[in-house]
Amino acid sequence: MDCLFCKIASGVIPSKKVYEDDEILSFYDINPECKIHVLVIPKTHIESADAITKENSMVVAHIFEAIPKIAKLAGITNGYRVITNAGPDSCQSVMHLHFHILGGEKLPEHIK
Repeated sequence: MDCLFCKIASGVIPSKKVYEDDEILSFYDINPECKIHVLVIPKTHIESADAITKENSMVVAHIFEAIPKIAKLAGITNGYRVITNAGPDSCQSVMHLHFHILGGEKLPEHIK
C-alpha cells in the first residue's frame, strides 16, 4: 500500500473530507489551484483514466453522479471545472485515478 490516495481512502493519512460513501471519497486539495479545489477518488485503486475498464467503470459513473453534490457541499454555487490527468505528460502526480473539482471563483478560460 504505497499509494498516497489509497492511504487517504483507508484513513491512514488524514484529509479534510467533503463527502464520503462506500465507494468514493472527496477531500480538499492541500495545494489548491483556486479558491475551492476538491479531489474525488475511488476507494478502489485505479491508476488513471487509462486503467478504466468495463469492470471498474461503474465507480467512475458513481463519481460523476456525485460531483454536483460534492461541489455544492464544498460551497461552489456558480459553476465548476472537472479535470483528470492521465500519465506523466499530463503531470499526474499521484498514480491513483482522481478528479479535480475547481471553482468558487471565475476560472481562466484556458489552463496553461
